[in-house]
Amino acid sequence: MNFHPSEDTVQIISGLRQFIDKVVIPLEEDNADLLYNERNYYLENGRRHPQVEELRKKVRMESAKAGFYTMFGAEELGGEDLGPVTALLVQEAIGKYYSNRKLIEAIVIPSPFTNGLTPVLKGLRQELKDEYIEGIRTGEKTLCFGLTEPDAGSDVWGIKTKAVKDGNEWVINGTKQWITNSPYADYCMLFAVTNPELQQKRKGGITCFFVDTKSKGFHVDSVIPVMGEIGGDAGIISLDNLRVPEENIIGELDHGFTKAMNGINNGRLGMSGKCIGMAQWALKQAVDYANIRQTFGKKIGEYETIQNMLAESAMDIYAARNMALHCAWKIENTNTQPVKEISMVKAYCTEMMGRVFDKAMQIHGGMGLSNELGLEAGYRLARILRVPDGTSEIHRRTIARSLLKGDLNFS
Repeated sequence: MNFHPSEDTVQIISGLRQFIDKVVIPLEEDNADLLYNERNYYLENGRRHPQVEELRKKVRMESAKAGFYTMFGAEELGGEDLGPVTALLVQEAIGKYYSNRKLIEAIVIPSPFTNGLTPVLKGLRQELKDEYIEGIRTGEKTLCFGLTEPDAGSDVWGIKTKAVKDGNEWVINGTKQWITNSPYADYCMLFAVTNPELQQKRKGGITCFFVDTKSKGFHVDSVIPVMGEIGGDAGIISLDNLRVPEENIIGELDHGFTKAMNGINNGRLGMSGKCIGMAQWALKQAVDYANIRQTFGKKIGEYETIQNMLAESAMDIYAARNMALHCAWKIENTNTQPVKEISMVKAYCTEMMGRVFDKAMQIHGGMGLSNELGLEAGYRLARILRVPDGTSEIHRRTIARSLLKGDLNFS
């Protein structure tokens, strides 16, 4: 293994940073009161302000023109199909250099669910690709991933939303919850039970549909505010006799679950890269502060307690980064989905980020609790990330089951 990023990856990250500095940061500075005042950022119903949505759309479309927005999409969808190692390192760089920036997430999503060329779209019929992909590729249109339900989070086999065939259409009824970007999406990749018998046996029976969110019977009932915020990205969807044409099935009938899990696995690795980058940012803030702040006549970095917290954070980051890089390398070079390793990376990296931010806040003392430094925002995000795309407990179960089945390979 070679842990040095390729020259192409180095150039991509350099170009991306130039794009952010020249295009995105000036937009944020010009609209700081809108973006960084929650009372302006969100409406009373919890949705983002329309002007915020316009700024996000502008960034997406500029990113697409520059080639960043689509670089991890499949070639058949108009992307460059760059691999998971580059995706991980790009996410790390974004987290490391641009932590807690409001418009950054609109630039590029290495494993997209809500923006860009998600691999799930490869299953679209060609006529639908011809009609819809261009708007998605350019960043003009966005998506949501309609899988999770009130009683089906970690156990996605438990979804209750049903699709019943009626002529050349499917009639869908049910509820979706915690669906990221649903209050703003143009299209939804919607999962529903089409064969209850196969579903009960966990051998299929779930189908993915491509749905225009303006369709009659598709309603976003409300936005779910999250920790420390008065609004949010996720929403609750109700499906009331939603009619979807047969040709809007993505992939094969009764076999949408595999597509869902492959997409989620890609998302887990991208999330891990973000955690690694943001943890490095937090550690740097702590180191800088430890070299400046003085108590009882000397810098706090001279105290053994502070040194231990800094060292433990560095050890955590180093372990997480190498674990994630090895997993990404394994996916890229074996063309497989190493489930055990992906679960280890997602659980470890999200928990690691929480530990590093916690220590960084403690080192800063009272300043660490203020909104001014951005540490508390990162701490809240770290706590949130331990839940979506599989809770830490579910990932431990996955790891243990793999071990008990004889998978003791760590190479």
